[in-house]
Amino acid sequence: MGNFISFMKEVADGLQKSGNFGTAHIYRSSMNAVIAFNGSGNLSFRKVTQAFLKKYESYLREKNCSWNTVSTYLRTLRAVYNRAVDRHLAPYVPHHFRYVYTGTRVDRKRALEKEDMGLLMTKIPVGNYSENSDLQRTRALFFLMFLLRGMPFVDLAYLKKHDIDGNVLTYRRRKTGRLLTVTLTSEAMKLIERYMNTDSSSPYLFSLITSAEGTEAAYKEYQLALRNFNYQLTILKEVLGLNTDISSYTARHTWATMAYYCEVHPGVISEAMGHSSITVTETYLKPFKNKKIDEANVKVISSLGNLYKTSKLLNNRSVTL
Repeated sequence: MGNFISFMKEVADGLQKSGNFGTAHIYRSSMNAVIAFNGSGNLSFRKVTQAFLKKYESYLREKNCSWNTVSTYLRTLRAVYNRAVDRHLAPYVPHHFRYVYTGTRVDRKRALEKEDMGLLMTKIPVGNYSENSDLQRTRALFFLMFLLRGMPFVDLAYLKKHDIDGNVLTYRRRKTGRLLTVTLTSEAMKLIERYMNTDSSSPYLFSLITSAEGTEAAYKEYQLALRNFNYQLTILKEVLGLNTDISSYTARHTWATMAYYCEVHPGVISEAMGHSSITVTETYLKPFKNKKIDEANVKVISSLGNLYKTSKLLNNRSVTL
């Protein structure tokens, strides 16, 4: 049997060569975590037992990794292990990863309340911030992502000028490869026209990337743009006094949540956002379902009106419940 970590490096290198720089980065991060846990880069496939995986999961939690990070690392290991099984490098073990966490949890609220969205849309930062062009562009692009059905920042960064035909935007999601078509509202068109790339030699709609698509240089430019975008959003949170942490993914979660509260079916939300399955969409909405059910309960009780208020059952102290 071969070396698990050597094979993992081989897979990561292959992803790098094929232009999957983001996935390659995740695989390398996962590999480094396994090496740190194992104490060396020498790990045979036979040693990757269910007991080993459970201890590794506990190790990651002790290192204060979130459950989603734990899941990412373990799903990466599972993908590598399954590849090794296909190539007869590792023994096949049914349900090998059954007892470790490979799901997705929403550990904290990631959507803005309606009031915070109102502040973000209408309130101009005061003082020196009002002259900060980076801050104003960040706010505009965040709102544009919301208007484009919660478009991820990566898809925004790689948009091309030819993706727009009249008032229709057609693009392919970087993560899932799904082709999406969005009819642009007048508000979205105004923001695009105001902040679009004016360099006639560049194919990109916005000036977030300059290098050719599919190159490592373009990936690094995207990573830098993402870090700067998130940094500017943290400043916006403080300047506007928002109640919720805000990041590049907040626009996406906010659109999904608001659509849900507008009684849009989760299946439609899933299609609108280009999710690989409705299961992913339900992960976005899970933190808000209980709240919505509680609100429905209040409405049902309130519909009883005066009967509820004058109930002898509630007001007669001699009644034993």
